[in-house]
Amino acid sequence: MGKLPNIISISDLRQDAAKVLKQVRDSREPLVITQRGRAAAVLLSVESYEAAEHDKELLRLLVRGEREIEAGEGHDLETVLAEADALLDAGQS
Repeated sequence: MGKLPNIISISDLRQDAAKVLKQVRDSREPLVITQRGRAAAVLLSVESYEAAEHDKELLRLLVRGEREIEAGEGHDLETVLAEADALLDAGQS
């Protein structure tokens, strides 16, 4: 069974926004904000957001590589590994 998401109503968020922001920053877990009993938004720490964007970019590169391979195009392994290392180093900064 997966982990249950952290959930807070918009009313509770309004009452103590500073505390909620600290919780999100400290836990680095997403927080689902509900309005009228339904999920309305997700609040993420900056670090979590940046990590997710970095992961999406890596996935885009993998997809592009797969398409290039299928089309008989692409780059040699040395170039690909150098680009991957550069991306990984940038994500750890």
